[in-house]
Amino acid sequence: MSQEKSEKPKVSIIIPTYNERDNLDELFERISRALSEAGYDFEIVVVDDNSPDRTWEYAEELGKTRGYPVKVIRRVNEKGLSSAVIRGFKEASGDVFVVMDADLQHPPEKIPKLVRAIEEGADIVIASRYVPGGGVRNWYWYRKLISKGAIMIGRVALPKIRNVRDPVSGFFALKREVVENAELNPIGFKILMEILIKGTYKKVVEVPFTFGLRKAGESKLSGKTMINYLKHVYRLMKWEGELDRLIKFSIVGTSGIFVNEGFLWFFVRFLGWSKVWANIPAIELSILNNFTWNDLWTFRDLRKRPLWRRLLSFHAAALTGAAVQMAIYAPLVYIGVHYLIANLIGIAASFIVRFLFNRNVTWG
Repeated sequence: MSQEKSEKPKVSIIIPTYNERDNLDELFERISRALSEAGYDFEIVVVDDNSPDRTWEYAEELGKTRGYPVKVIRRVNEKGLSSAVIRGFKEASGDVFVVMDADLQHPPEKIPKLVRAIEEGADIVIASRYVPGGGVRNWYWYRKLISKGAIMIGRVALPKIRNVRDPVSGFFALKREVVENAELNPIGFKILMEILIKGTYKKVVEVPFTFGLRKAGESKLSGKTMINYLKHVYRLMKWEGELDRLIKFSIVGTSGIFVNEGFLWFFVRFLGWSKVWANIPAIELSILNNFTWNDLWTFRDLRKRPLWRRLLSFHAAALTGAAVQMAIYAPLVYIGVHYLIANLIGIAASFIVRFLFNRNVTWG
């Protein structure tokens, strides 16, 4: 038995806290029981932001009186969930890190399953609400909508995580090596998303869990929280280079307008072609212009598919964008929106659709 236990990785459970005193008894007892029964050596790393209810003090007391392997870090001059988790990474001694909340919405009984998935070859294991078997309990419809919307924004803006179903989960495990050399941002909002973008890993696994009811304390969801999330996505887009890519795509698109207009003028003025029919080759030449510059510049690092398939897909993106533009333009004009404003809205939607199509399909 001792031989088997020594072969298992040591697990550090990192728990950022603020006013979570009332949850600690049950939390520590369930963590200890789950990991002891599974045969894991473990430590509980509590990073507390100087809670008014003295969570940090009670965590230390439980370690002394109940024998739990608790390491407590009390932060007086720092605050924030992400920076607390990063501090926990630095203080932890385990081979595997598990991050979870103290509010008992993350069931400690799931920890052994997360760690076993690491032992079986995963680098990051996410306790996911959005894979088959997972879910949330007693959420209002608007909170579900906000959660799904946040995930959609992250997956669209950051293609690296587009196959992860729950990239904003606060309950996950990872190998120490994933974050050892990562430049994690302590002012980031969703630390898992930060790790998925900046960490060193190959394999991500998601295991289902049901997000439970909060036992004590207050929910962290607020308008400020949502704004911070959007800021975080923006920072990660910038760090990942996706923001630069979007700017390049815009520049190329602008050049395509000049190509279209220039050739239309040339065909009509010097070749005497019909103003209607002359626009067809002018559009095609602008598409070829845009494809060439995007292939050589915007998406140069993503060229994997054969040239002909990229070109064909780029044309499909152009047609899809045109269809979206008309689908928005026509109804807006019908309900009385000025046709030029309606067209601008349609162009903006078309631009987003074309960028996403090309980023994820043509050069995906």
